[in-house]
Amino acid sequence: MPAVLELLKPITWFPPMWAFACGVVSSGLPMAERWTFIVMGILLAGPLVCGTSQAVNDWFDRHVDAINEPHRPIPSGRLPGRTGFYVAVIWTCVSLLVAWWLGPWVLAAAIFGLAAAWMYSAPPFRLKQNGWFGNTACAVCYEGLPWFTGAAVMAAAFPDWHIIAIAALYSFGAHGIMTLNDFKSVDGDRAMGVQSLPVILGVDRAVKLACIVMAAPQVLVVALLYSWDQPLFALAVAVVLIIQLILMAKLLRRPKELAPWYNATGISLYVSGMLISAFALQPILETGT
Repeated sequence: MPAVLELLKPITWFPPMWAFACGVVSSGLPMAERWTFIVMGILLAGPLVCGTSQAVNDWFDRHVDAINEPHRPIPSGRLPGRTGFYVAVIWTCVSLLVAWWLGPWVLAAAIFGLAAAWMYSAPPFRLKQNGWFGNTACAVCYEGLPWFTGAAVMAAAFPDWHIIAIAALYSFGAHGIMTLNDFKSVDGDRAMGVQSLPVILGVDRAVKLACIVMAAPQVLVVALLYSWDQPLFALAVAVVLIIQLILMAKLLRRPKELAPWYNATGISLYVSGMLISAFALQPILETGT
């Protein structure tokens, strides 16, 4: 059991669970009446769908991990034979079952997310081999899709277009976050033929692109919130963005060295802006702006 838990990588569950919570908050609907659905939705976003993606990734990367991370559950033999693959399949089925229970729109989102998870790691697609496609799949599945799911769970219907717009913008910005994550393995990716954006563009150009991709959607969020008569929320997101820009200026000077530092600081501010925006959507939906 400890090996299975390690395979599912609990540390990776937080981003989709946070985005799901933003979706719940943004709906503006009473949580007490839907608490069972909220709990099951959090389990779906984190341990189930995200956990499935990690199991799938470890199975199809088992040969590479045998060289780079031999202590992982599959190459170390703690999950012998095809056990890792069976875990991925079972977790996929359990995810679909829970999503079906939560409603048709949640099921549709789960099918999309699970398909992306398998396509990211499994041949012949192996989206992770290309920074443009792989990072897009991760960004959508870690941010936009869970936000959509949280709102859909609360409304038991397709979410309002205001929610979709904000979730889509933060999902787009998450592409830059995924690019920063690739800085830790530039040399290994280049040696293994993985076309991450730092490999394709070079470190300096990739970090500039990542910063632009992270910042531009937040500028649009600020503009939208202001246009929807929420100036205080727009100001709060703007302040969070300005601090990020200050941190980005430092990141640009030493991207490979400071990428982990920025992930711990700037990304925390990014997700804080997500929650602020989620709260901003509540009065917008109430007034129908």
